[in-house]
Amino acid sequence: MAATQWLNLRKSELDTPALLVDLDQMQANIARIMETCRRHGVAWRPHAKANKTVEIVRMELAAGAIGITCAKLGEAEVMAAAGIRNILIANQIVGRVKIARLMALLDHAEAIVAVDNPANLAQLSAAAKEAHKTLGVVIEVNIGMDRAGVEPGAPVVALAGMVMNHPGLRLAGLMGWESHAVAITDQAEKAKVVAKAIGSLTASAAACRQAGHGIEIVSCGGTGTFPYCAQQPGVTEVEVGGAIFSDEHYRTHYHCDFPCALTILATVTSRPNPARIVLDAGKKAMSSDSALPRALNLNNVRAVRLSAEHTTIELDSHSDLPRVGDKVELVVGYSDTTVHLHEHMVAVRGEQVEAIWNVVARGKIK
Repeated sequence: MAATQWLNLRKSELDTPALLVDLDQMQANIARIMETCRRHGVAWRPHAKANKTVEIVRMELAAGAIGITCAKLGEAEVMAAAGIRNILIANQIVGRVKIARLMALLDHAEAIVAVDNPANLAQLSAAAKEAHKTLGVVIEVNIGMDRAGVEPGAPVVALAGMVMNHPGLRLAGLMGWESHAVAITDQAEKAKVVAKAIGSLTASAAACRQAGHGIEIVSCGGTGTFPYCAQQPGVTEVEVGGAIFSDEHYRTHYHCDFPCALTILATVTSRPNPARIVLDAGKKAMSSDSALPRALNLNNVRAVRLSAEHTTIELDSHSDLPRVGDKVELVVGYSDTTVHLHEHMVAVRGEQVEAIWNVVARGKIK
């Protein structure tokens, strides 16, 4: 059955595997994020690397988001083609081919990119100057993740001075990600670690301003540190994205309390014995790299394992249910590495299919 024929069906009638989003729950999660941001006086710039879907981005903007965050230039290109203009690319754009694409993107969006390297600054500046364009940049600051980014304090101020000396570039602000705090179980300790990390980011922003550099954006935060990231003085925006879906990874490992809105619908294709259930959705339909999916309405599950095309569920007691042909719904293990596996996302309200959305940014990894 073609995806366009799914409209007006009940979700139990869908062909499987199918990626489902519960509209009521997702919209409640969006509203909760936005209300929290407003209460603390920060803007919301949600990451789109998980949802990869224009319709969801438009819902976030309608709720009050100021723009979006993208992980890759390809994602930003897709969103800009759909009319989304305010885009932060939270990664460095390096190399002649990508920088040429970035210059072309500026015709369609107010794109800002992350920088942390003088050589990259020179490349971006030369391209912007040749194209007669101005590119906004944020300096990525390493506030504890230990991936990319310059160290807080004087190195940030020094790179800010370099940005100011490169024609075609505009220093928009700073960006950091306090990811080392996400897995902390004790919420008081998590709040303390988040505050310390983001404090080094806001102190770096203050040092830049004292040196005469205008800093408009101080961007940080993610689902695993929300709401603490939004409560820090000096922060202008947070990039919380995955919370709109939530998933087993966020709830189990990051201790987030957002209800899950993203599921996979699968069909029982085999019952080899009364304690085993085989489904038609495996690793090609949902990831298990960060957390295993969780089957809904199955209370006696002993083990779950995924192979390429199947999920095998072992029960700790015998049961005749579900039967071959029945549908089983599973909460996604990790949304970031599941959504991109699907061409379509099925938006459901209750048991009814309300919309079919193309996952337009799937495969946009360049």
